[in-house]
Amino acid sequence: MIKPIAIIAGEPNSISSEIIFKSWKLRNKFTHKPLFIIGNAKLLNLQKKKLKYKIKIKKIENNFKLSDLSGDKLPVYDIKYNQKKPFEKVSTKSNKYIINCFEKALKFIKEKKIIGFINCPISKETLFKKKHQGITEFLSKKYNVSGNEVMLIYNRELSVCPITTHIPLSQVSKKINHSQIIKKIKILDQFYKKNLKKKPKIAILGINPHNFSSSNKLEKMKSIKKAVNNLKKRINVFGPLSPDSSFMPFNKSKFNVIVGMYHDQVLTPFKALFNFDAINITLGLPYLRISPDHGVASNIAGKGSANPKSLIESIKFFNLIK
Repeated sequence: MIKPIAIIAGEPNSISSEIIFKSWKLRNKFTHKPLFIIGNAKLLNLQKKKLKYKIKIKKIENNFKLSDLSGDKLPVYDIKYNQKKPFEKVSTKSNKYIINCFEKALKFIKEKKIIGFINCPISKETLFKKKHQGITEFLSKKYNVSGNEVMLIYNRELSVCPITTHIPLSQVSKKINHSQIIKKIKILDQFYKKNLKKKPKIAILGINPHNFSSSNKLEKMKSIKKAVNNLKKRINVFGPLSPDSSFMPFNKSKFNVIVGMYHDQVLTPFKALFNFDAINITLGLPYLRISPDHGVASNIAGKGSANPKSLIESIKFFNLIK
């Protein structure tokens, strides 16, 4: 049975609605999967007029059928929210609305009505404050899989994966151990084998510049080496490699994924190479969750200049899932 993709509208005062409208207009060129939006229909209509799109929007009900998702009208499952202007400043006003959108998507997952969901950008600082570090951690706690979540920033040419995610650099060393590395690499390897039908070549980076083992970081280097040696028995892993040269052309072409010990170790060079041509996939959940690999860009909200490429790539990824 064909299951649709749900797209959570995300932060209302951002580029989310614009990239949704642009992707919808182009959808027949890149996807055969039915899809719908979880968001506020009235606000999307206001934003559509502001952005001068002639897309028609229709509301769908909880017991929607696949036939309700066909045609030229953009299907929206309506979530209550009151905003009079098309775009305002990002604030905590929208927090409950955004959480309600996520809760509805998770309910659709449990009811097996959707194949998975894409969430458009949200402001983590405004939405979560100190409760959660990001969507990855928020969703893992919802399903009681904290510690098993894996952030994969995916591109067909090269992907990256940080062992630790949204934590201060001062805490990284405390969070790294060989069992955590082994567990996350196994989840990553299994995802590639199941969904992409390939045995990935995985590079694992050291934590220090040039892989230098200073006395206070020696134990962490030992943990990384121990994990690599353990994984080599059954997974295509290489390392630990020197972080400063792993993204150079002669090296990056050798691997499918480069795994780093902390967020910016791999995300900074990756974004310099691929810009918007990437998507953020959360592994370790019992469903597929993807988001565009960029933020809310509230400074250009409503201006018509947003790039929809990452959302389009997010939708396209679902084409691979049976």
